Amino acid sequence: MTKGRDTTYEERIAFVKECIENGYNYTEISEKYKVGYQQIYTWVQKYKKDGEDALKDRRGRHKKDYKPQTEEERLKLEVATLKRQLYLSQMEIDVLKKLQELERGNR
Repeated sequence: MTKGRDTTYEERIAFVKECIENGYNYTEISEKYKVGYQQIYTWVQKYKKDGEDALKDRRGRHKKDYKPQTEEERLKLEVATLKRQLYLSQMEIDVLKKLQELERGNR
């Protein structure tokens, strides 16, 4: 089992294209570039399904200046924001209830 390493978007595209050209020899590519076999396999499957954009790393939060491109994206972002606000409000309420409970117990 090969320990993986960090890769760039361009490297992932190159690895996938080389793998496809070599008849889907995942083992060869993983050993050659010191990337995990399963990772190469996953990238190839994503590439076959959704193209090069599927290989982008989408982890993390959106930037503060992110502007939704469509009405659907705007609504999804608004729903996510409202859900987050609701979650934080509910946590605050739970903490205040617990505090009141503890204060009543100390009297």
